[in-house]
Amino acid sequence: PHRTLAMRLNRRNQHPNPEMTDVSVQYFEAGERHDFELYFTHPAGFLLFVYAFLHCQHRYLCVNAAERDLIMDSASGLIEVRTDEEWHMQKLRIHFDVQSSNAVATADDAAYIIDRMQHCPVSVNIRDIPDTEVSVDFG
Repeated sequence: PHRTLAMRLNRRNQHPNPEMTDVSVQYFEAGERHDFELYFTHPAGFLLFVYAFLHCQHRYLCVNAAERDLIMDSASGLIEVRTDEEWHMQKLRIHFDVQSSNAVATADDAAYIIDRMQHCPVSVNIRDIPDTEVSVDFG
């Protein structure tokens, strides 16, 4: 048997200050969506790990988009993880939809940002996942 976990992060900037954001995170379990709040007594340690991965990818997305002068109005990210019965990750999918009102991202911008996302500290430490895909769509 395998396990499948999914988590969604939604970020909306508060203009005019792009540093001030509203961020919400939900996880999906048995077809139901639950709000995810970080606290030390959370019962699902692996869920915390998945959140760390999603957060790291999101942070590197934001930083590298800013390097390319893309001010994000909003971003929605989804991570899907499939593990084997011993919790070894077998499949990883990360996708972000980004809205930017100040510029249009080029294919070169997107490729650069996705490449840089692979350098987040969590990604660097789990490179051996057999089936991995990271994508970003800019609207």
